Amino acid sequence: MEMECTMKTLLDVTKIGNMPMKNRFVRAAVADKTIDGSISSDVVDLYRALARGGVGTVVTGYTLVDGSEKILSIVASYKEEFLDGHRRLVDAVHEHGVNVILQLVYVGSYTAPKDVSGVVTLAPSAVANLITRTLAREAGVDELRAIQQKFAQAALFAIEAGYDGVEIHAAHGFLLSQFMTPYYNRRTDLYGGSVENRSRMTLETYDAVRGAVGKDFPIWVKINSTDGIDEGLTPEDCLHLCKKLTEHGVDAIEVSGKWFTMPVEAHAYFADAAKRVAKENQVAVILTGGNRDFKEMTRLLNDSEIGYFGIARPFMNEPNLIDRFRKEMKT
Repeated sequence: MEMECTMKTLLDVTKIGNMPMKNRFVRAAVADKTIDGSISSDVVDLYRALARGGVGTVVTGYTLVDGSEKILSIVASYKEEFLDGHRRLVDAVHEHGVNVILQLVYVGSYTAPKDVSGVVTLAPSAVANLITRTLAREAGVDELRAIQQKFAQAALFAIEAGYDGVEIHAAHGFLLSQFMTPYYNRRTDLYGGSVENRSRMTLETYDAVRGAVGKDFPIWVKINSTDGIDEGLTPEDCLHLCKKLTEHGVDAIEVSGKWFTMPVEAHAYFADAAKRVAKENQVAVILTGGNRDFKEMTRLLNDSEIGYFGIARPFMNEPNLIDRFRKEMKT
């Protein structure tokens, strides 16, 4: 007798590691505006609206782990004086029974201004950034180890603020992403050359964070499946990094890429890459980028091992998007 196969739905209650997920929707990160690194009341209100609108888990906009990048107008997570704002944000989200993950980033040359006196911008190699034209300085090994510890300290900050987990941002051309990209990474030491070496910075950063927070605190990593440039990482590079992250014990991998070059009509930009990552690794996989069609997401959920869907820009216009979907499901 054949057993009936139960269809998975986007509203399933599941778990990632020990974290309950009230549905399969994740609000993917969108940068939050700030003047001095702190979280404003407007930002707190935005997250409250998102949580009230039915999404199961919210990932914050990326937050700086290192005060050396304070010239950038990005929310920060490296100084105790920022804690109160983060706590207000966490409380606003938790009021509605929603998880909130603090995203951590070291920017490097991707958004750094070219001509700021006294500011040292670090990169895997001294190569001009294709977007900003900033020519950063190649980071020394001691500086890389220090950056790894900055991520670890920011993760402890997240625990103190009450976050449910952290996400290490290793995508979108920021520092960790650049280490995976041959164009930006021309090093000849243990951090450059082979894919094993190019993966090292992200893996060591993950290990530093895990060592700081312990085995039970959720750690996600956001990765690029494509750089969209010549001499970018290959699909095999992406799969290698994901395999190693899985072996190291990461709780979830969010698959993204160079989303802003995608045509307006495109959907589920990185679905093929996410399918491969999910098929080849026993780890929760979140597909982010171009998720606008609920029927398509449901099909991907049931036709692949992808378990969760990140949505970013649609929430900017409709914070209650998931509640609307839930109502439509009942009619």
